[in-house]
This record gives sequence, C-alpha cells and structure tokens, in this order.
Amino acid sequence: MRPRTLLALLLVVPFVDALFLIYVATRLGAVLTVALVVLTAILGMLLLRAEGRATIARVQRKLARGEPPTDELLDGGLLIAAGALLLTPGLVTDAIGFLLALPLSRVPIRVALKRYVVIPYIDRETDGFVTGNVYVGGFPGPDDDFEGFESGTGSWGSGPDDPDGDPFGTGGPGGGDRFADEDRADDVVDVDYRVEEEERSK
Repeated sequence: MRPRTLLALLLVVPFVDALFLIYVATRLGAVLTVALVVLTAILGMLLLRAEGRATIARVQRKLARGEPPTDELLDGGLLIAAGALLLTPGLVTDAIGFLLALPLSRVPIRVALKRYVVIPYIDRETDGFVTGNVYVGGFPGPDDDFEGFESGTGSWGSGPDDPDGDPFGTGGPGGGDRFADEDRADDVVDVDYRVEEEERSK
C-alpha cells in the first residue's frame, strides 16, 4: 500500500467514525453510545484473545510438521490490526475490527490479501523464484536451432548444421560424436603412415 493511500485512510476513517458516532449519539443518547462503544471493545478483546490462542496453536502444529505457517502468520497480522481498531473509540473502527477478528470474514480477507498483495510482492522482489513463476523456455535462437530446449524438454533440436539432430555435433541423441570420430580417423592414418615408413627403412 502506498504511503499516500495509507495516510488518506488514517485521516478519512477517524473522520467518518466521529461523524457516525455523533449521529448515533443523537439517536440513542450519550450514555448509551458510550456504553455501546465500551461493550464492543470488551467483546472484541475477548474474541481476539481466543483467536490469538487458536492461531498460535496452528502455528505450532505446522512448525512441528515442518510446514511453513504462511496463512497463520497472515492471520496474526490481521488480528493485530483488528486489536488496534477495536481499541480505537468508535463504531466504524469497531466494525472493521470485528471483520478482521471473526474467522468467517477474516479468511476471505486473508485469501485476497495473499493473492493480490503478498504473492505479487514476492514475485516482484525475487523475480518469481519463490513462487516458481520464472522463465523456463530455454535458449531461443533466431534460426530455432534449439526446439527441444524451447519446449522445455531439455532435448536437442535439429539444426541446419547437423541433420542427425545435434547442432553442435558433440554427442546429442542420434547425432554421434563427430569430433571424436574425426580424431580417431587421424590416429589411424598416423599409425598406417608409421608402419609404411618402418617397412621402407628395412
């Protein structure tokens, strides 16, 4: 979230909360309004206490199984935000705090936060290595000599220099080791030449 957006929310939410609190006070009276604010704060703290204990227990179970407690950590962050909102005097902030504290409303918020905020941020910071959204197309060339690598199969493509399927001639599937064959042919010629020289000297 951008700093300007966060600052706007910090300014707008208390203003709307104060206006709504004044409206409720004109309808119910000052005493009932204050009692309602205190009651929602107490209920919210009790709910946060129970949800916090349940979240910590889930974190411990996942850590014991060797799994990363990603969702539970997001739940913990949302519960911290809910506690701050519930401690703020006002009915609008209390309503938002209850939305973040109740499991039925917190889970969709957590899923949306993970999908549209956390995962894009991780992809942007790690170039997709954490989530696996990386380029795996191989090494494309202008003449498409690496069709196998472009398709992600890791096999040699057929290039114009080698009709047998090895563009380098260095032992790809079906291509043979061209350079090794040439070296062996040179060795045979050298041996034959030495034998003929020895026979002539005799």
